[in-house]
Amino acid sequence: MDTNRPNRKHPSRLELLDKGNRSNIIFVTVCTKQRTPQLNNLEFQQALINAWDTSDHWKVGKYMIMPDHIHFFCSPNSHPPSSLRNWIKFWKRKTSQEIGRTNHSSLWQTDCWDRQVRNGSAYTEKWAYVLQNPVRAGLVSNSDEWPYQGELNSLVWHD
Repeated sequence: MDTNRPNRKHPSRLELLDKGNRSNIIFVTVCTKQRTPQLNNLEFQQALINAWDTSDHWKVGKYMIMPDHIHFFCSPNSHPPSSLRNWIKFWKRKTSQEIGRTNHSSLWQTDCWDRQVRNGSAYTEKWAYVLQNPVRAGLVSNSDEWPYQGELNSLVWHD
């Protein structure tokens, strides 16, 4: 067991740190219930994009859909920012409805993991790591071959 990391079953919840004129970009990971692989299809990808487009509280930047989880970067679209938790609950419900699930809790884990990006280099490094997920999982030989990724809004880091 790694003694440098806290032993948590649930993600910690920290408030968004207001950085003044600096970027507020959040890295989020959302998993399916019991990590069931069911997300890597075009129907789900379109439902997710539709749900993200429906709500203007947060802007989604780069995203990666894996079979059992999603990684994405987002940024508040209002000041003060609206609740990230409530926004995530909203689009979980919308995607579930669009793909024909009546109960969104049957598709998604209850919570998610989120982390505020500290600086521009951390933002770049995190995306480079996420970009290799389909390769590390043996799904493709080159990340460019993975069709379930994209960028809805350009979230540019600025200090």
